[in-house]
Amino acid sequence: MAILSILDRERSIAPPGYNRWLVPPAALAIHLCIGQAYAFSVFKTPLTQLLGIKASIPGDWKMSSLAWIFSIALGMLGLSAAMFGKWLEKVGPRRAMAAATICFSGGFFIAAIGVKLHVLALIYLGYGFLGGIGLGLGYISPVSTLIKWFPDRPGMATGMAIMGFGGGAMVGAPLSTLLMKFFQTQHSMGVFETFLAMGAIYGAFMLFGVLTVRIPAPDWKPEGYIPPAQPKKLVTTANVDVGKAWHTPQFWMLWIVLCVNVTAGIGILEHAAPMIQDIFPGRISKDAATGFVGLLSLFNLVGRFFWSSLSDKIGRKGIYLLYLLLGCALYAALPTVGRSGNVVLFVASTCLILSMYGGGFATIPAYLRDLFGTMHVSAIHGRLLTAWSTAAVLGPVLVNYLRDYRLDLGVARAEAYSMTLYIMAGLLLLGVISNALVSPVDQKHHHVEA
Repeated sequence: MAILSILDRERSIAPPGYNRWLVPPAALAIHLCIGQAYAFSVFKTPLTQLLGIKASIPGDWKMSSLAWIFSIALGMLGLSAAMFGKWLEKVGPRRAMAAATICFSGGFFIAAIGVKLHVLALIYLGYGFLGGIGLGLGYISPVSTLIKWFPDRPGMATGMAIMGFGGGAMVGAPLSTLLMKFFQTQHSMGVFETFLAMGAIYGAFMLFGVLTVRIPAPDWKPEGYIPPAQPKKLVTTANVDVGKAWHTPQFWMLWIVLCVNVTAGIGILEHAAPMIQDIFPGRISKDAATGFVGLLSLFNLVGRFFWSSLSDKIGRKGIYLLYLLLGCALYAALPTVGRSGNVVLFVASTCLILSMYGGGFATIPAYLRDLFGTMHVSAIHGRLLTAWSTAAVLGPVLVNYLRDYRLDLGVARAEAYSMTLYIMAGLLLLGVISNALVSPVDQKHHHVEA
């Protein structure tokens, strides 16, 4: 159809003199919307009371069952990014972002039907499966675009591309709560109407990103930019084909680094609202827990830009060493902080953890660009995000099922998370070792033009 030709790659090439700073808002329009996934925890309690309204009754869903919605969504993010990364490089970001919009918005609508009919499988299908495909396509679409617009500052570029995803809960959490309160009645938690409204709202904002994104002309360079004659040790001037990249040890070392960093952070994010209420019983209201989710989202967002920009100065390997070592210490200290009853210190510690969790996401595309070049960076990034798929299952399962297991043993709610937090600290030590093993890619893997 002629109207769909606006999505063609050729139609999105920027004209001469185009201001590259007009591109980041398009990336943010997508990522701020799909980042709503990080606010899903505010729906968990209402979804356990759809039948009982004031409290859960037999037939209502359990927290552990609902955790799979988030895990499926994040799992599909990684899988779809891996499957469609090379297609994205071919068709351009505009068509991929349009597909992301349809899937993400459509997922809300299908999930709404699942709520209305009280069929959990439909929520798995809508928000989890279809919405997760939208997450994957929307997540990787702007990354290589901004790296190509900012070859002089790739860490900052990937931070701009991805920081919106981290900040999505800062918008999504209060919006979800506000809409549920507006639609709630004596006979409804308001989740059905909220899902419908959010599908429409997010669809409109993502469409703005689709229509405004631009890619640079093949020979474009920033004014006055001169590539360094002697690149840093881990920074290549060559390119590696995606088919070869994921057979290198460097790819798998970074896979482990991303997986453990995400597993540790995502467990907290997915269960943030119930967790802080369990650890500080009677002291944290539902609204305060929602505010906690939003605050974590803010630090997730800021960390993505701050830490990834800092990586342009101190290098990707050094910044990951900081993430992993400091994160390990903080996770190991959280159970003690919780027992002390110090809410402020607990919130501050988790906010710092989430800033580095976000920074890890934002820095990884630049790390890949350093090692494998820009030719297939989105496709390589997509395949690396299977680490996120793994972590999206592992993190929430560790938090939710270990919590339920310990509660069944009679452990107090405030102590139900201690074992999980110590496990997370151990996983980050594994990441330290993997990061230390990263080295330059062997020249035999470099792409040679025919």
